[in-house]
Amino acid sequence: MRTRCVCGLFVILFLVSAFVSVDARSHYHYDLRSQSSDESSDPLVASKLNVYATQQFPGELTKSHFPEGFIFGSAGSAYQLEGAAFQGNKGRSIWDEFVTRKGTIIDNSTGNIATDHFHRYPEDIWLMKDIGFDAYHLSISWPRIFPDGVGVVNKEGVEFYHKMFDALLEAEIEPYVTIYNWDMPLSLEETMGGWLSPNMVDIYGKFARFCFKEFGGKVKKWLTFNEIHSFVQLGYLSGIFAPGRCSQPYGNCIKGDSSAEPWIAAHNALNGHAHVVNIYKKEFQKHQNGTIGIKNDCMWYFPLTNSKEDKEAAQRGLEFYLGWFMDPIIFGDYPLSMRNYLGARLPKFTKKQKTLIKGSYDWIGFNHYSTQYAYHTNQTIDNDSGVGFTPYCNGTIIGPEAASPWLWIYPSGIRHLLNWIRDRYNNPPIYITENGVDEFNTAKTLSIAQQLNDTTRINYYHDYLQNVLLAIKDGCDIRSYFAWSLLDNFEWATGYTVRFGLYYVDFDNDQARYPKASAFWFRKVLKGDK
Repeated sequence: MRTRCVCGLFVILFLVSAFVSVDARSHYHYDLRSQSSDESSDPLVASKLNVYATQQFPGELTKSHFPEGFIFGSAGSAYQLEGAAFQGNKGRSIWDEFVTRKGTIIDNSTGNIATDHFHRYPEDIWLMKDIGFDAYHLSISWPRIFPDGVGVVNKEGVEFYHKMFDALLEAEIEPYVTIYNWDMPLSLEETMGGWLSPNMVDIYGKFARFCFKEFGGKVKKWLTFNEIHSFVQLGYLSGIFAPGRCSQPYGNCIKGDSSAEPWIAAHNALNGHAHVVNIYKKEFQKHQNGTIGIKNDCMWYFPLTNSKEDKEAAQRGLEFYLGWFMDPIIFGDYPLSMRNYLGARLPKFTKKQKTLIKGSYDWIGFNHYSTQYAYHTNQTIDNDSGVGFTPYCNGTIIGPEAASPWLWIYPSGIRHLLNWIRDRYNNPPIYITENGVDEFNTAKTLSIAQQLNDTTRINYYHDYLQNVLLAIKDGCDIRSYFAWSLLDNFEWATGYTVRFGLYYVDFDNDQARYPKASAFWFRKVLKGDK
């Protein structure tokens, strides 16, 4: 019986700011295409917009509190933002197919249009610059470059990214580019089995080599993958993400083997990562003068009780989540706990693969959103790690719940996790590449003006950034913070039912952008403006 929480009576107290109400007058609508250069020269200035002029913002947090050279940016990904799914000779991705299956997306939506970033990226880049962001983290759509995954290059897709990178650099915003963000070309999934095939390592290498050769003069910060953990767990274990593979008791997919495929897909992806880093370092890094890493994600886990079993479970939970990918990159092999618990189901690295993957990074991208409790449980067919997770301790929730059912707000969790990474992996350079919070899409019940007062998001960013500062003072080598996200976007299986953006996107009215209170807050932090 569990009677005591290690966190004791931790209570998360959030400062509540007093916000003036706003109306729905047309000047909240920001659309460069319908405004003159004079009218659109400064859409976030409070006096210009006649809103939020007297707002109280939580605490005094400014860019000057962070180390010199610390990077602030916003993040997004191709399928979630670009739209233009069938324009510009783009090929189909596994997500283009997955969203057509009945019941896969909660609101039956697609990323066919999304935020229309494909056509509106100049406007969005201007928004980034006006807030004061230094960088933009994006991904390249593989099927927009190679419609069939290999073979013929789509010149329109190549030109699109060249124009975007040029626009970013002209705005003095540095592009941070992820090569693979889950949108596998459908033809590779259908003909080869995607990441279940070891042949994907070489094919992925060819795509990456093309990106380095074509865009490396403009892109100096590369990431091989976004969250391998997420796309293999959700795509091959539970089947709720593309390619939608799973087996009982995890789900009721048409195809898949949840007991084996996640480990195989992750193993091939990790070898793909090592291969691509090797290509970059041998063929491009010296003359392009760039750097490369990988983007991982993780929650923080507190042991539910002080028992030895729960403490070990919390550690094991971190190893099965983050250690699964960090240990091979830092040490050359999977965590011992994974090898012991999974046995023969966990693929083994060859000696050559170990040599290639160990040290295959210049820096580590890190995504974090939430914290839970972990406790020991028996290893079962649907629990390989023998770890259970819960947001509750003695009936008390760890923190306020956001819109996503996996996101509880616990700001100090990011500090704990960054310190864990520092201690376990000898303090590698960490770039926080995603952090943010969502709210429900209430477009059917609230006016746009009402939805712009996102006080929860402001408090989330303020409190998490304060803990990033504390982690820096702890000695963690943290070099950036990217907000997820600039815009409300297509959030995978939850479609458009939740909103993460600093900007409200009116998906029912030509994807118009409206600044939320959090956009004003970020501008104040970065530029000192109200």
